[in-house]
Amino acid sequence: MCPLPLAAAAVAAPRAPLRLLGRGLAAAMSTARPLISVDYEVFGEVQGVCFRMYTEGEAKKIGVVGWVKNTSKGTVTGQVQGPEDKVNSISGDTCADLLHRKSWLSKVGSPSSRIDRTNFSNEKTISKLEYSNFSIRY
Repeated sequence: MCPLPLAAAAVAAPRAPLRLLGRGLAAAMSTARPLISVDYEVFGEVQGVCFRMYTEGEAKKIGVVGWVKNTSKGTVTGQVQGPEDKVNSISGDTCADLLHRKSWLSKVGSPSSRIDRTNFSNEKTISKLEYSNFSIRY
């Protein structure tokens, strides 16, 4: 079964978890289900095409935290953390009602970008989130 987006979950959830959501995304995610962290590097035409801003927006829609930045070798790199099902949605492993996000970071980036390949590495289970939001680093 596909999990509800965070906003829909807040409406459908009992009163106690709503108080949890009031403490922020990080608090809500850290108590809900197993958390993972994954590093990524995106290759292709990903600099100078609003790729970092697009990535930040998609991360916030999906409900994951972490960061993204340009590298000196023309790639984009970063780290994403959150519930396993949400983090897996960045590589295309997602449920049918999130098809518009299905290929985020693997195949689809900002409208002017071209992704040749994405390497995911250092996947690990974490006990708590290291970031409170998703940000662009410089």
